[in-house]
Amino acid sequence: MKTNAARLLDSLGVKYSLRDYEVDLEDQSAESVAAKVGMPAEQVFKTLVARGDRTGVLMAVVPGNAELDLKALARLSGDRKVDTVPLKELQPLTGYVRGGCTAFGGKKDYPVYVDETMELFDEVAVSAGIRGTQLVLAPADYLRVTKAKVGPISRDKA
Repeated sequence: MKTNAARLLDSLGVKYSLRDYEVDLEDQSAESVAAKVGMPAEQVFKTLVARGDRTGVLMAVVPGNAELDLKALARLSGDRKVDTVPLKELQPLTGYVRGGCTAFGGKKDYPVYVDETMELFDEVAVSAGIRGTQLVLAPADYLRVTKAKVGPISRDKA
């Protein structure tokens, strides 16, 4: 199924593939999604929505086997403090639901910050904008389309 994110990539001539998977509402973890699409968790990136005290709403993209480091994100984004937005704000802000949030093709273009490990891979997976479908594409294309700033914003899960 073509999503807004996939249509945007088509319009820009970006090569990608779609990988569908069975959605389990009890386990929407990136590790679970990675296993279902046949990729290591460190290559499947999750998009989190946060709000900085200076920048306002922004998106942070981190590997599935890691967690977002809020202090590192604040440093990279030029904020003093950053917090993830409450789940109830996700859909009104982005048009996306939990487990289907992606950094492009949404209601509004927010600043995007991507963990530097994305550049280690030939291809990565990100949500296609709906639960149950991942976009697989080259990191350079993802970074170009999202106009992302890259830096160390993740840490190993505790």
